[in-house]
Amino acid sequence: MTSKSIQSNSKNALSLSIDLRQQLKQWMQNCRASTLALFEEIDGETFCRHVHPDFSPVGWHLGHIAYTEALWLLERSAGLEPLFPEYRRLFAADGLPKTERVKLPTLEAIRDYLDIVRNQVLSHLETAHLEEQERLWRWLIQHESQHSETITFVLQLQRLQDWQFGRLEATLGQGLQAKKLDRFDMVEIPAGEFKQGNNDIDALDNEQPIHRLYLDTYWIDRYPVTCRQYQAFIEAGGYQNSEWWSNSGWKWLQDHPVHRPLYWVDAPEWENHPVCGVSWYEAEAYARFVGKRLPTEAEWEKAASWDLVAGRRRTYPWGETTPDAHYCNHDNQVGHTTPVNGYPTGQSAYGLYDVLGNVWEWTDSWFDGYEGFVNYPYAGYSKVYFDKQHRVLRGGSWATRPWVLRCSFRNWYHPGVRQILAGFRCARSGSQ
Repeated sequence: MTSKSIQSNSKNALSLSIDLRQQLKQWMQNCRASTLALFEEIDGETFCRHVHPDFSPVGWHLGHIAYTEALWLLERSAGLEPLFPEYRRLFAADGLPKTERVKLPTLEAIRDYLDIVRNQVLSHLETAHLEEQERLWRWLIQHESQHSETITFVLQLQRLQDWQFGRLEATLGQGLQAKKLDRFDMVEIPAGEFKQGNNDIDALDNEQPIHRLYLDTYWIDRYPVTCRQYQAFIEAGGYQNSEWWSNSGWKWLQDHPVHRPLYWVDAPEWENHPVCGVSWYEAEAYARFVGKRLPTEAEWEKAASWDLVAGRRRTYPWGETTPDAHYCNHDNQVGHTTPVNGYPTGQSAYGLYDVLGNVWEWTDSWFDGYEGFVNYPYAGYSKVYFDKQHRVLRGGSWATRPWVLRCSFRNWYHPGVRQILAGFRCARSGSQ
């Protein structure tokens, strides 16, 4: 190689490095702005309140974001001493039990913590060895995105007043007028192989490695189950009839007697919005009620991402274009659910609507690692949940940040969790 070629390659590498640093900085700043926007006009009680046994107070999540960023980028990557060692036990994921995370510093103190950490992180970014660390930086942006969505969920749990739904109803359908949906509108997915998973640098450890998988022919709902459709289950006595429930589901219902989804709103304006706030058990019971079942996560991913004509997987249902407001309801851009057929440009190659955004979708699969799984950046991130106690959800919600929105992304919850951001669609085996 000539000296001119070496110099040219060196300049190209430097330019790429500068562009990547600027891109990471911009993503981090955009993500942080979205996180902090959730805390505008929040009071001290809301900041520290523990409202659900499975989720910490919103203020803890904010401090945990700063702690994790400092741990991985300043301490472990840059080799710096801990900035706030007194926060380690409070904000570490394996520190205090969730019930003891209510004694928090003020919002102002935690924002100072975030700012101090971030200033040093951006200084480190100028010289960080991104050829070795880029995946870690991208992981941390996704880490904050996930906690930001959890903050949104916990805040929703604190907003039980009926007036909020009245306020939302006034904005329903603006630019998203929905037609009546066929209850049995399903799409046939022909038998054959597809590629499941994701090996891209953004992919989390539980999304890897990519692998080929054969599935028999099946059918899957074109849209997530709507409130109108779920209303039929309620009115038919679905919550009082054990016929539709599995043994474990019926036991859950007896232990947690409910008669409708969490935050259920019986109003015409909501009928074509996806039902949400249902546990996996409720989703399973509804599927049995209509003669269907929940899809496996492999069935869900094939219908969402596989382009049969091109013979390749898509990162997003519509292709490789980064998610924006034209394709799906996400990133708190609307602030609540939208009609399930409101984003026709976001369809998958098979014609499924609302695959990404709006509501997470329960699947019939237990969360586990794919063959060849390698944990990153630490064993406790995913592997600790490979316990046959967590069901997989796919697709993201209206609160999901774009950095974690893709067909291969996997979420997981205990089947009894009634997550306000979670809904489902159904499937059926073989021919109709």
